[in-house]
Amino acid sequence: MIDKRLALAAAFIFATAAVTPVAAQRAAPVAVARGAALQLTTAQQQAAIASIISAVETKYVFPERLPAIVSRMRAGLTSGRYDLGATRFAEQVTEDLRQASQDRHMYLNYAPAEYAASAVAGGSDSTAALDALYARRTTRANHGLSELRILPGNIRYLRITAFPWMDDRTGAAYDDALRFLRDGDAVIIDLRNNGGGSHAAVRYLLSHFMKPEVLDITFLQAGEPPMQSHTLNHLPAGRIEGKPLYVLVNRQVGSAAEAFAYDVQQFKLGTLVGETTGGAANNNTFVPIAPGFMLSVSYGRPVHPVSGGNWEGVGVTPEIPVKSDKALAKAQTLALTTLMAKSDADPGDRADWAWALPAATASLVPLTVQPARLKQLAGVYSGRIIVLQGDELYWRRKDGQTARLSPMTQDGWFTVDGYDDRFRIRLTGDAMQTQWIDEPEPTVLSRD
Repeated sequence: MIDKRLALAAAFIFATAAVTPVAAQRAAPVAVARGAALQLTTAQQQAAIASIISAVETKYVFPERLPAIVSRMRAGLTSGRYDLGATRFAEQVTEDLRQASQDRHMYLNYAPAEYAASAVAGGSDSTAALDALYARRTTRANHGLSELRILPGNIRYLRITAFPWMDDRTGAAYDDALRFLRDGDAVIIDLRNNGGGSHAAVRYLLSHFMKPEVLDITFLQAGEPPMQSHTLNHLPAGRIEGKPLYVLVNRQVGSAAEAFAYDVQQFKLGTLVGETTGGAANNNTFVPIAPGFMLSVSYGRPVHPVSGGNWEGVGVTPEIPVKSDKALAKAQTLALTTLMAKSDADPGDRADWAWALPAATASLVPLTVQPARLKQLAGVYSGRIIVLQGDELYWRRKDGQTARLSPMTQDGWFTVDGYDDRFRIRLTGDAMQTQWIDEPEPTVLSRD
C-alpha cells in the first residue's frame, strides 16, 4: 500500500499540469494508455468548476485566500476561458488557481486513470485500485532511485527522480542505495527535476544523515493537533557520518524534494549546489473531479524546527549557486577539493582524488585549444596515431577504432572517451605520454 495519509503528503508529484517553469515537472513518469482527448460540454465545465470551488472551500489551508480563488474560477467560467478540451482545461484552471492563491500545490490534472480509481470509493485517496496504480508506477520507477554511480575519486552519486513511498518495499530499495553511498569518500545526491512525493521517503533518507529521534518537521492543519515527524531509530543500512555531502537542486525541484534540501541546509548536513528551488511547501491531498480530473488542494503546512518556517513561495537557495547543467561538475570539484584538504588522508586515497580533480575541473570550465595548435599535435607517436577531425583530436587505435580526446589541462593532458577517466594522453607536439590511473609514471613515446 502507498502510505500517503500517514506520510502527511498525499502528493505523488509536485505538478503535472504545467504553466510555469518551477511547476512543470512530473516526477519519474511512466507511460499511460493513449486515447482521444476528451471534449468537455458546457455542463461538464460548470459541474467541474462547482466541484473545484466546493473542494477548495472545504479543504484549503488558507481561508483568507478563498474569495480570490472562487472569484477567479467563476470569472473564468463566465468569460469562456474554460471552453477547452480536457487537457487544456486542466492547464487553464491550474493557471488560475495558482495566480489567485500563489500556492504551487494548487493545480488540476487531467488523469482519467487516477480519477476512476479514486471515484470508485467516493473520492478516497486510498483505494485498492489507486494503491495498485501508484504501486505500479513506484515499482517501474525503482522507487525514484534512478541512478547509482561511482564517480572518479570514489565519490558516490545517487539520482532521485521522485519520493514515492510503498510500504514494505521502498525502504528496502533505499537500504540498498544507502549501503552503496556509505562506502564513498563523499556523497552527491542529485535532486534536479525531482517534483516531490511522500514525506515518509524523505524522512527515511534524511534519517541516514542524522541522529535518531530528532524532530525534523511539524505539520499544521486547521482543526487538527500538530503532527510531528522524527528521524528513525532503526536503519538496516546504518547511518552515514563524517562524509562530505552535496545535494544538487534546480528550479524544477519541488515539495518533498525541497523538504530534503531544506533539511540538509537547516540542519547543516551538507552543501546545496545549483539553482533556487520552486517554493512549494504546503501539504496537499487529491480530490476527484468529474469527468476525469484530480484536484490538488493544500490542506496543511510544515514548520521546520530550526527556522520556525518553511520554503513556501521562496524556494530553497543553495549555498553554491551555479547553472543546473554545471551543478554536478561543481559538486565534484568541491568534494575533491575538500577531501584533498584532509591532513590525515591515506596516501592512496589522496592520489585517487588528485587524479580525479583536473578532469572534474575541466568538465566545469571546458578548456579550449586553438585549431592551429590541434593541427600541430596531430601525428604519429611510436606507431600511435593521433588524427584531427574537424576541430577535435582522436586517437586511432590499432584495431581501427577511434576515441575522442578532450582537453583537460593547459600543459597538454587529454581525457580519452570510453575509458572512464582511467587512461589519459598528453601531447606536446614532440612527444606523446600515456598514463593509466594505476601507473606511477607516464610512458613517453617520441614522435615518428
